Amino acid sequence: MKRALILNAVNPSIGGVLVRGERGTAKSTAARALAALLPEIEVVADCRFSCDPRRPDQYCDECRERVAAGETLPVAMRQTRVVDLPVSATEDRVVGTLDIEKAIKQGERHFDPGVLAAANRGILYVDEVNLLDDHVVDLLLDSAAMGINVVEREGISFQHPARFILVGTMNPEEGDLRPQLLDRFALSVEVRSLVDPRDRMAILQRHIGYDEDPEKFRAEWLSNEQSLSREIATAREIVDDVLYTERDLFTIANLTSSLHIDGHRADLVILKAARAHAALQGRQQINDRDIMLAAELALPHRLKRGPFHEAQVSVADLEERVEQIQSEYDGDNAQTTPSGEESSAKKKVRP
Repeated sequence: MKRALILNAVNPSIGGVLVRGERGTAKSTAARALAALLPEIEVVADCRFSCDPRRPDQYCDECRERVAAGETLPVAMRQTRVVDLPVSATEDRVVGTLDIEKAIKQGERHFDPGVLAAANRGILYVDEVNLLDDHVVDLLLDSAAMGINVVEREGISFQHPARFILVGTMNPEEGDLRPQLLDRFALSVEVRSLVDPRDRMAILQRHIGYDEDPEKFRAEWLSNEQSLSREIATAREIVDDVLYTERDLFTIANLTSSLHIDGHRADLVILKAARAHAALQGRQQINDRDIMLAAELALPHRLKRGPFHEAQVSVADLEERVEQIQSEYDGDNAQTTPSGEESSAKKKVRP
């Protein structure tokens, strides 16, 4: 769960994470804690959509109009936000709608931002996502994938950036998501209660320590949080430059094909997550372990389930599959590559 959250923090374009587990397993705690690890962001100070002043191509319509009029946009730094989406949220609440008050009092059409606007460049957290209306879940996932929210209704045409880390949590005992929606979440993890008494005792001790003196507890763990935050910030700087080979792409494609994964979204997710993991390790090229750890998070919820079988995939099983795929590829490549030439398997590919 922590790895999935951190990889999304390194590269928000991965596409979010779905955390499934029974009650009381700290799903919500982990999701909310992610914000403390994210570095401060630079925003247009008075923009309702937290536009990035360094990315004019991602400005909202309001910022574009101000720049076109010759205005210099003010800049400020602020902490990354966590925005909660209630289960009862409607489409208007999510995407935004007409500002009724201004329409009645002033006779003017103005856009009233929704949850997607507040979550831009932050974390959008949805608890009990399986109880959310399917149409609303579709809207969230579409916006997360495109990075933009376009609203055309009631005489209003408006667009603004909607780039956020989508984190959904749910208890499968209360019902599951449709397979089509499950596939739209890039990564998925399942958490269970710890069974080792020593682990459970450690949870008790930490909880007691926080209750007795929250400031002291925070101070004890602050250096760990700051260290991880620096690692994430450094990884963000290099993730777009992480290299991969044609052999890596072949491995990913054959891995998903051998497991009969529908569509191609999983292939793209594995590559993005593998590059994020390599960047987090301070490397500029992915390796087999990056691919396996990414696949462990990207494949379980996409595996076809039998009526009496749970969809599971272990690192050991993935390692065995990867070794077999690469041995076949290396053998084929050795037969077709002239002696003395660099094979396509070894050529580094720039993203």
